[in-house]
Amino acid sequence: MKDSLRELISLIGAGCMPEADIERIAEEAAQAYADPAAFLAANPDINYDDSFPIPLGEWVVVGSLPDTVLFQAESYPQLFEAICASFDPSIGFNLKPKQLQRTEALTALNRIQVQMAALNKEAGGYVLVNFSQLLDDPLQMVIVGQNDLPRVLELAAHVGIAAEPALEALKAAQ
Repeated sequence: MKDSLRELISLIGAGCMPEADIERIAEEAAQAYADPAAFLAANPDINYDDSFPIPLGEWVVVGSLPDTVLFQAESYPQLFEAICASFDPSIGFNLKPKQLQRTEALTALNRIQVQMAALNKEAGGYVLVNFSQLLDDPLQMVIVGQNDLPRVLELAAHVGIAAEPALEALKAAQ
């Protein structure tokens, strides 16, 4: 479990997270999956109870990812603004968050996905991926290199964390 978690977190946190943080999160999440009661007893500061919609191990992963890796937002303009802020300022985005304000969800997400696909050609472009159960916001995504997408989806399924390409999921839902 720990190795799968480490690889999953490495792929979704590529370039945004130090290796030590990836290792720590994978270790803590593996412990939380293996023995939730013992993990909670050893970590009384963790705000979790059985009413939460996801297992404790998943809660540890989601709660530990920085906001440069896990993007949570109320709207697509807010989501894209957070994504833009997570990149180096030298990265030129053709799309601006304000251009998404009066568009329908599918149109907005498609425009964001087109912009993301144009970045990081070595990774085949980026794909927005819905990640885990929605917690506080209606949008919750990570960015994955297109070339890594099949492996990310496989690893997420293996550890029991919901993950699916956001644009495909929205198209299927409509």
